[in-house]
Amino acid sequence: MADQEDIDLILIDAEDRMGKSVEVFVHESDALRTGRANPGLLEGLKIDLYGTTMALNQVATVTAPDARLLVVQPFDRSAVGAIEKEILKSDLGLTPQSDGVVIRLPIPSMTQERRQEMVKRLKKLQEDAHVAIRNVRRDGIEQLRSMEKGKEISQDDLHRAQDALQKVTDASVAKADGVSARKETELMEV
Repeated sequence: MADQEDIDLILIDAEDRMGKSVEVFVHESDALRTGRANPGLLEGLKIDLYGTTMALNQVATVTAPDARLLVVQPFDRSAVGAIEKEILKSDLGLTPQSDGVVIRLPIPSMTQERRQEMVKRLKKLQEDAHVAIRNVRRDGIEQLRSMEKGKEISQDDLHRAQDALQKVTDASVAKADGVSARKETELMEV
C-alpha cells in the first residue's frame, strides 16, 4: 500500500516540471523583439565557426549601450563575418553594421503590423506552454490512476491528489498567462 509520501512525490515532480515549462516560456518570450535593444534578442543565435556550431555568447559579448542599439564584440576578429552572416540569416529583421572589429545592430522602430506579428508569435509560445503544462498534468493523473488500480491508494486519495494536481496546474497556467500579458503590453508599447 502506497502512502501519502508517494502521492506527494508525484505532485512535487509535476509542480517542478510545470515550473520548468513556464521557465522555458519566459526564456522564449524574452527573445521576442520589442522596440528596445535587449541582448537576449540574440541569445538563440548559433554561429558556425572553426568547424563547429557555437552559441553567440561563446564567441562574442553582446551589450546594449542604449535603447536602440546592440553591439556585438567578437572575442576573435575573424569571427565577425560568420556572426554577420548568421544575423542576416535569422528572422530578427536586423541589419548588421560592421567595422571589422565590432558589429552594431541598430534596432528599428517596430511597425504596428510587426507588433501584431510578434503578439501572434507570443500567443503561439503561450499555447505551447499551456500544452506542456497539461501534458505534465496528464502524466501525473495517469500515475495516480495506476496507483489506485493497483490498490496502492484509495479512491478518496486519488480524488484529493487530482484536486491538488489541478491547483498546481491552474497556478502554472496563471504564471504563463501573467508572463504573456506583461510581454504583450511591452510589445504593443509605441
